[in-house]
This record gives sequence, C-alpha cells and structure tokens, in this order.
Amino acid sequence: MDYIRWIRSYVGNQEIILNFSGGIVTNQNNEILLQLRSDKKLWGLPGGAIEKGESIERAAIREVLEETGLQVKVTALLGIYSNYFDTYPNGDKAQTITTMFIFETIEGSLTTYNVETLDLKFYTRDNLPEIANQQHEDAIKDYFSGALGFYR
Repeated sequence: MDYIRWIRSYVGNQEIILNFSGGIVTNQNNEILLQLRSDKKLWGLPGGAIEKGESIERAAIREVLEETGLQVKVTALLGIYSNYFDTYPNGDKAQTITTMFIFETIEGSLTTYNVETLDLKFYTRDNLPEIANQQHEDAIKDYFSGALGFYR
C-alpha cells in the first residue's frame, strides 16, 4: 500500500506530517553514498516513507535496497530529524520526520534501476554536491562530526 498516495487522496497538497527513514551508507574510504533524486534533481541520502505496519528500521533497509541495490543492516542510530518542512515539485507540503541510521553493506552492487534514482555516487565531506534539503544536510554534518543520537 502506498500510504502517502492514500492520505493525499483525502487531503490533496495540504501540509501534513510524514514519517521517513533512511541514512548513511559508506564505502571503505568513509565516503557517504548520495542519491541524485528524480523528484528534485538534487542529491540526498537514500531513504523514504514508512508504510503502514512497517518499522522504521525495516523501512530504512527496504528503501536503501530499492534506491541503491544494496542490502544493508543498521549499525547505529544517527538521529531523529523532526522540525523540518518541505514542499515537493508536485506542490505537496509536509513536516517531515526522518529517523536516520548508519548502515553496513551486507551485499549487492549499486544500481539506479528505479524511478526515484537518477545517479548514485560516494562523496567525501569536502566535495559534497548541493543537497536536496536541510534535513539531509544536517544528518550529513552530524555523521561527519562523529556524534550519534541527535534529535532536532
């Protein structure tokens, strides 16, 4: 079931609260994986909406697999990012609450074979592209600071 599509059928583009889950995938050089998002044509962390009946951990693992081709496991909670607002290209408005994890790759290879991902690349702290929203910028900054358990 596509929860967002279902709720939007009732409220249209009005501002609602949406829950997301995603996070940080790294390579052996501690570069972070970013996804060029098809909706905004900007870079962000892999992740997405939590479906009804799904845990935040399960949603994060599923979203990373769908958007990157990588099977991952959660190794730590990076933080919860809750005081953010976004307007999407289709006019939808939301307060976005995202639980961000740090992942370890189990297996798989990078693939952009889905409608949400235009490209995938690893980046260092010093060569980051323009990021899709403040929520993801803050999570990336928090990751590179080395601290865990943030909530904003």
